[in-house]
Amino acid sequence: MKCPFCGFEESKVVDSRSTEDHKAIRRRRECLKCSKRYTTYEKIEDIPVLVIKRDSNREYFDKSKIINGLLKACQKRPVSRMEIDGIADEIEKRLSNDMLTEVKSEFIGEMVMEKLRNIDEVSYVRFASVYRQFKDINTFIEEIKNLMSDKKCPKI
Repeated sequence: MKCPFCGFEESKVVDSRSTEDHKAIRRRRECLKCSKRYTTYEKIEDIPVLVIKRDSNREYFDKSKIINGLLKACQKRPVSRMEIDGIADEIEKRLSNDMLTEVKSEFIGEMVMEKLRNIDEVSYVRFASVYRQFKDINTFIEEIKNLMSDKKCPKI
């Protein structure tokens, strides 16, 4: 960061605060050469993530779609809204942290199912039935068998 007064490239941060909208950081700096103070703003870069749908169309990632799908799957189940929002937040954070610009919808669906499987098995099967487009009762039974075998619980 160059000093706007003398052009020196080194400064120290005197104060750092988030802006009111929390989309930037305001920093008060002091030039190490001329000792004058100035303000800089650092904007947090938001890289949009495109989701590649099954039909190869692309659309922007929308966390509310995950939440809506989870709300339907968890309807009348003991899963709190806080848990649902937490799943959606974790997935959004992972996509952001991985710096992905494009991601297949299947990848997002698998992440949702992985999280949901640990919270509520009935909601998991409901979500999986829509996500994996179960065709008949045998597909349901197969998924439930997989769920039971993965649990590794002793059979009574």
